[in-house]
Amino acid sequence: MILFPEADGKFTVEMYRQLRESDKNIFYSPISMITALGMLKLGAKGNTEIQIEKVLQCNETTEKTTEKSAHCDDEDNVHEQFQKLITQLNKSNDDYDLKAANSIYGAKGFPLLQTFLEDIKEYYHANVESLDFEHAAEESEKKINFSVKNETNGKIKDLFPSGSLSSSTKLVLVNAVYFKGRWNHKFDENNTIEEMFWLNKNTSIPVPMMKQRNKFMFSFLEDVQAQIVEIPYKGKELSMFVLRPMEIDGLKQLEKQLTAAKLLEWTRAENMHLTELYLWLPRFKVEEKYDLPVPLECMGMVNAFDPQKADFSGMSSTQGLVVSKVLHKSFVEVNEEGTEADPASGEEVILRLAQVADFRCDHPFLFFIIHSKTNSILFFGRISSP
Repeated sequence: MILFPEADGKFTVEMYRQLRESDKNIFYSPISMITALGMLKLGAKGNTEIQIEKVLQCNETTEKTTEKSAHCDDEDNVHEQFQKLITQLNKSNDDYDLKAANSIYGAKGFPLLQTFLEDIKEYYHANVESLDFEHAAEESEKKINFSVKNETNGKIKDLFPSGSLSSSTKLVLVNAVYFKGRWNHKFDENNTIEEMFWLNKNTSIPVPMMKQRNKFMFSFLEDVQAQIVEIPYKGKELSMFVLRPMEIDGLKQLEKQLTAAKLLEWTRAENMHLTELYLWLPRFKVEEKYDLPVPLECMGMVNAFDPQKADFSGMSSTQGLVVSKVLHKSFVEVNEEGTEADPASGEEVILRLAQVADFRCDHPFLFFIIHSKTNSILFFGRISSP
């Protein structure tokens, strides 16, 4: 993969820095955002394209290699790799439910080039459509919302609140993601009880805390005073990693030390050890929505939003096309569901090992979901309050 995992990790951390200003829960899909930016890159030219490449972290990653096949300027290769990634992720699977809706909506009167339409469908399996924002902004909102709702099995509704699009809207980029996975080892609902989750050293709230005793890949990260555990989903193509600071109020310090290189290092199999744990994980549901122009501008993508500087001549021969909205909405639900663990092996583990470590997620932590075959970070989040 040209962009993965190095650039994916860099983008993930950079976007997290933009979103972590408040103390709220955070949840987003880096890979979905990157894919959407890849679609924009396909139609961008000049400095607009260069800035998109910067945000995608292409340039830094590709400077480290002399191979043409790994360079962002090799257009076919870049978009072919996105095509392979999307195909890999969208394979039908009984083990987990992963639904994504990626679309570009251009204003009526801005005819999109046929080559762009063909390429965007071939490489990104994307919905591309012209809408009459000028005379029917409200109807356009409803149409987009209906499409996203259908693409995500009804989980993501009303992506665009009433009045968010107007007669001046020129180009709208939408990506919405829904994920629900079944654990490789199910949490027994009978073991879920109310426990206290500490928002800080002085404040706690009751939450439904799931519990199980099992073998997990685990590591103690002494340099950042944190622990990390891998919780695989059924089929083991996807895993959730939970990164938990040792101290109740240790998350801000951990966030300051977070880098893409460290994420990759911490999650390498050779740096983790199969360990029997008492795992305590709160049941939670997170749905977040972000309007991304400001974060993307802070990351270096400025021209795409500027009517005087935006160059999307690879998308339309008509001048004046500019990105008006970049919305990202994502949903995740974490509960006890999953396949039954093998009772024989489970009993054997419990009898053989006398000491069991505690991994108790009872204060703010980070979590991220990785696709093992591509080593891509599909989702990244923070639980400040379940």
